[in-house]
Amino acid sequence: MLLQGVVFLAVHLGVTAAGPLSKRAAPTVTLDSATVTGSTSGSVSQFLGIPFAQPPVGNLRFQLPQTLPAYNQSFDATAFGPACPQQAITLPIPPGLASETIDYITNSIYQVITPSSEDCLSLNVYTPANAAPDSKLPVVVWIFGGGFELGGPSIYGGGTIVNRALDLNEPVVYVSINYRVTAFGFLASQEVKDAGVGNLGLQDQREALRWVQKYIGAFGGDPTKVTIWGESAGAISVALQMVTNGGNTEGLFRGGFMESGSPIPVGDITHGQPYYDAIVNQTGCSTASDTLDCLRGVPYDTLMDAVNNSPFIFSYQSLILAWLPRVDGVFLTEDPQILVQQGSVADIPFINGDCDDEGTLFSLSTTNVTTDDQLEEYLQTYWLPDASSDIIDELMQYYPDDITQGSPFNTSILNALTPQFKRIAAFQGDAVFQAPRRFFLQQRSGLQSTWSFLSKRLKDVPFLGSFHASDILDVYGPSDMTDYLINFVTNLDPNGATGISWPQYTTAAPNLMTFMDGLPSLEITQDTYREAAMTYLTNVTLQYPI
Repeated sequence: MLLQGVVFLAVHLGVTAAGPLSKRAAPTVTLDSATVTGSTSGSVSQFLGIPFAQPPVGNLRFQLPQTLPAYNQSFDATAFGPACPQQAITLPIPPGLASETIDYITNSIYQVITPSSEDCLSLNVYTPANAAPDSKLPVVVWIFGGGFELGGPSIYGGGTIVNRALDLNEPVVYVSINYRVTAFGFLASQEVKDAGVGNLGLQDQREALRWVQKYIGAFGGDPTKVTIWGESAGAISVALQMVTNGGNTEGLFRGGFMESGSPIPVGDITHGQPYYDAIVNQTGCSTASDTLDCLRGVPYDTLMDAVNNSPFIFSYQSLILAWLPRVDGVFLTEDPQILVQQGSVADIPFINGDCDDEGTLFSLSTTNVTTDDQLEEYLQTYWLPDASSDIIDELMQYYPDDITQGSPFNTSILNALTPQFKRIAAFQGDAVFQAPRRFFLQQRSGLQSTWSFLSKRLKDVPFLGSFHASDILDVYGPSDMTDYLINFVTNLDPNGATGISWPQYTTAAPNLMTFMDGLPSLEITQDTYREAAMTYLTNVTLQYPI
């Protein structure tokens, strides 16, 4: 029943945004010389599908986002714009996985977003219905997740956040932005590096934040009080927005809120060359003198078919993604973790947390790995091809063949889908999520205000436990996490009139606000679990980035 209730919640998170409209005059805002008409539901007005950059089509495919000219034609903003092109996804369903777990995954968190189009650079604004240009309300900008391969802002309606903020008497403006994903946003190769067009999805986000600075005042927002917030790839994006440009935010945001994502260890953009070459070959561009320019002219369906042949987040290589941010020399001048060590970090307050069992969802595709030898081969082939066998052996010791120590954590001998499943899940969750989070916080402790959390809710979900993205259901619930978010957006401090006191994270006291099922539902714990394993893992990934 718990899981069924969660599914219902996940599927209906956008109800506030899509509910019946109250009988009142449609809200309007003026952008340059254009009148933009939205809609109102209850106490919230919404303006959907507003373009923030020129369509990245034709010659603008695989180019940096181009600023829009001034708005000079009025339009309706009552429907979401299309998602950016989505990578086709096939979810592995290993034997023994409970049917309700399969239904949950396919129908909620990782549903494919449709419709989609290359002409997709739009954003959405939700405001209190009584907001005016002089309201000067704090602004929260949501960056969606999806492994940099899929996703869109329409999954979650901002009405839930704005309504709860009104209940707390801390009104905010909510913005959700679109950005290019998969190869359209993260094409990687020497050719891409030479052209200076890497990390286009991150550049799209930056352009959207510039739009917010220019126009959010018309909706009642204060451009000096912007917090960027994301989950998974969205949280990693927040972190990368913090470390780019020498840590200079350009005044685009004053706070960061990250759920399951931190500065991750990634290598040079040329690491993506095999995926680029495969697309070039499959689209008939291999004989072109300029293969990148050739790809700009390939018919969309042909290009999409080639992209869909590349590995995706639930492929066998899992979190070793084909398409993700990489060091391009422009947006990212170094491995993000090296940038953190160099102090290239925005000097802003931030919150950064994880779910307890981050790796379980991504370990469903490796259930054929059932022995120690097979796991060693998997780690050597996909994760650490340049590392010595001694390093692989030591990692195996830190993540032992003991199902009572695997993930879902603290579930004893339960949830062992295969002999190696919980072990792989523990490793993957730490490598991509837990260890980078702890590294980031420890590096910045004492230099800026930081808080951290751990979500142990939904622990009883079979085989997945407190899985990656389960905390989204909390914050869009709404719940206590929603309140902490709104407090932070308003005051740059998560503490307010509700919930228990959330102390800052320091190296001396690595406090975690821990969200749990049952009572107590909140508790302060310490970020000391798997300490030796994560320290070693961080050192290895710093030496051998993805």
